[in-house]
Amino acid sequence: MDLTVFLVMLVSAATQAGWNVILKIRLDPFSALVLVGICGGVAALPFALWFGLPGLDVLPWIGLSVCCHLSYYAFIIGAYSRADLGMAYPVARGSALLMTAGISIFIMGEAISPVGMVGILLLASSILLVGRHAFDRHALGHALEGRALLLALGSGVAATAFTIVDGTAARVTGQANLYTTWLFVADAVVITILLLSWKGRRAVAPLLTFLPWGLLGGTMLFVSYWLSVWAMTQAPIGLVTAVRESSVLFGAILSVTLLREPLRADRVIAAFLVVSGLALIKLF
Repeated sequence: MDLTVFLVMLVSAATQAGWNVILKIRLDPFSALVLVGICGGVAALPFALWFGLPGLDVLPWIGLSVCCHLSYYAFIIGAYSRADLGMAYPVARGSALLMTAGISIFIMGEAISPVGMVGILLLASSILLVGRHAFDRHALGHALEGRALLLALGSGVAATAFTIVDGTAARVTGQANLYTTWLFVADAVVITILLLSWKGRRAVAPLLTFLPWGLLGGTMLFVSYWLSVWAMTQAPIGLVTAVRESSVLFGAILSVTLLREPLRADRVIAAFLVVSGLALIKLF
């Protein structure tokens, strides 16, 4: 992977971890996803207007991606309601990484060397290691039993879908910047409409209390994904996704330093796997 693309994706991974940790301090998962989704659109709007209105060749891609994003939100919120975030999220992201890499290699025909494949597997292993309790037969009654596991895997399928759609759209249209900015605006509009239709105006007031944190988190999410979509026009989608999921390393660092969570052995091992996987991908 080109050094510039590699470094850009590390920045994307760091900001991805950052917004998750910031909102973990303040909000429940549902409110965090809604607030960040809306604020991400607010952050994207000035850039979207600067790039101009999307053409007819871009709009169908945006519509398809919004549907995939909404499916992801529905699945992951359902999983969070039945399992801890620390267990559901790794299953969702780890499965998405493996599925995205598989589609990238075997269906889209993107060339990834054996070294790159090993790097992807190491990164996927690090994510699943962090959420290994999801597969502990003694913890299944409290973690990802039945429906929760299916919902977490469903969110992985949805994440795979919007990753492939967004990467392909950016390549086909040749307008990665315009596409990503308007995608975030469209996401925010649809999320707002659905929130008001479902819970009414009373749902807005509690979110306004955390608006500064939401704007910060939304901006970080927007920047993270904007960089990711651009990178998918420069490198294989499977490798880009793998490097972005190294956010598990940054998340572990921030959890220990900011949230004062214990430095467990599994996090140290996961960090080693991430660094090893990144090194192999950089060599690809």
